Amino acid sequence: MATTKIPVYLMPGMAASSTIFKNIELAKDRFEIHLLEWFVPEYGTTFEAYAAKMCEQIKHERPVLVGVSLGGLLVQEMAKLIEVKKVIIVSSIKQKSELPKRLLFAKYTKIHKLLPTGLINNVELLVKYAFGETIKSRLELYEQFLAVRDKYYIDWCIDKIVHWNQSSYEPNLIHIHGENDVVFPIQYIKNCLIVPKGTHTMIIHRYKWFNERLPTIILE
Repeated sequence: MATTKIPVYLMPGMAASSTIFKNIELAKDRFEIHLLEWFVPEYGTTFEAYAAKMCEQIKHERPVLVGVSLGGLLVQEMAKLIEVKKVIIVSSIKQKSELPKRLLFAKYTKIHKLLPTGLINNVELLVKYAFGETIKSRLELYEQFLAVRDKYYIDWCIDKIVHWNQSSYEPNLIHIHGENDVVFPIQYIKNCLIVPKGTHTMIIHRYKWFNERLPTIILE
């Protein structure tokens, strides 16, 4: 009797394409990977409405949703709209109390609206926004993972992070976080599986860690 494969949907972080998952491998006899991509929202779209639109791309019942960074916030919103087997977030947050102080400051001062997001063709700046990286020697590496360079989209994403209001989360949610994450520092994160020396981009650089552990995390 054939075993039904578990559908696993992967959602990248802000401005990134699904190519960040290119080295993620799960046993093909047990799992079926599906890649999700960001799209530019219509003007005035709420985060909840965006999540509903993304859910239209889910073609399986009770999927596993894996989201990185802002994608982690998005899959949590999607899980409020559809039945899922499991939600796994990577390099992300699961409640507003995990936002670093600089982003909480931005929420109340609206200083994030002054960020020079119009310079979206400045790869160095966009990489800093999307991946939290400022090392120039890696710009060419990260540029290949950038997918969306629309100013309204970048502004929208930053605003949704700053104003995300979730104050509780499902107890079965799995949170994987790097101890050296500079975007969402580990000192603000609670109840997570810590990846030693993991950074905000560890889904790219530490893919072997994920390939070894994700099957067990999904099945347990």
